[in-house]
Amino acid sequence: MEIIDAHSHLWLRQDAVVNGKPVRTLEGNASRSFFLEEERQMLPPFMIDGRNTAEVFLSNMDYAQVGAAVVVQEYIDGNQNEYLHEIQQRYPQRFFCMGMAHSMEEVEALHGQGFRGIAIPGHRLDSPLTDMLPMFRFMEAHGMILSLCLHEDNHQLAEVEEIVRQCPELKIAIGHFGMVTTEGWMEQIRLARHKNVMVESGGITWLFNAEFYPFPSAVKAIRQAADEVGMEKLMWGSDYPRTITAITYRMSYDFIVKSDEFTDEEKAMFLGGNARKFYGFGELPVLPYIKNMSE
Repeated sequence: MEIIDAHSHLWLRQDAVVNGKPVRTLEGNASRSFFLEEERQMLPPFMIDGRNTAEVFLSNMDYAQVGAAVVVQEYIDGNQNEYLHEIQQRYPQRFFCMGMAHSMEEVEALHGQGFRGIAIPGHRLDSPLTDMLPMFRFMEAHGMILSLCLHEDNHQLAEVEEIVRQCPELKIAIGHFGMVTTEGWMEQIRLARHKNVMVESGGITWLFNAEFYPFPSAVKAIRQAADEVGMEKLMWGSDYPRTITAITYRMSYDFIVKSDEFTDEEKAMFLGGNARKFYGFGELPVLPYIKNMSE
């Protein structure tokens, strides 16, 4: 089974300000960050230099037999355009890297550099998403993909509907599985009824972290969403590396593999087939299973 991660993150160092509050890698323990108002374990404790690099991620991907990954961006990590441009050039078969932009000039520049997508952490915006319509029209005209996370209160749904109306050929991936543990999450899922809108599950194990592996409520939610819009509209995402402070990278998807709620065809679509078509991945590496020392 080909596996593609539709929601991951990379950074060299966190140094950002969100709503006037800092997010910074800590000097004394670089696997941790000061996050807005408190210290958080941002990376697994063995990643001690604070660098969330492509090489470490590739090691995790190879171990978990994940062929490729989409790298999105979040304001809390700071702008990683320079690093992700480098990674896209270095590992073009393994990564689809999203740029971060807020204006037409920035999108044009990123497109010129070869970025094929833009990530907008919409849940952290104060202004309407429709303010970016000129930018989205440019993306539509140039075949770029929009990765979009929405606020859990769903006040942005009408804005997304307007974007879809005005940019009907723009490919949009809705993140965080519609903030599945919050009221009204299915309204975000239903956006996938539009032909060019998909939903990815990045962060679903974080949202169900209190329940923990094997995340039976997450399985139930994926089944419910598939029954609503079709499994062909859903993609797996891990939200690496934040989620692997609690579980291993393989655990972030093998609860789906081991579930009896899905057919083999549905698992293949959700875990990789849909993302391959949506993002246009080419040939993926063959990653054989390597036996653990503990086996």
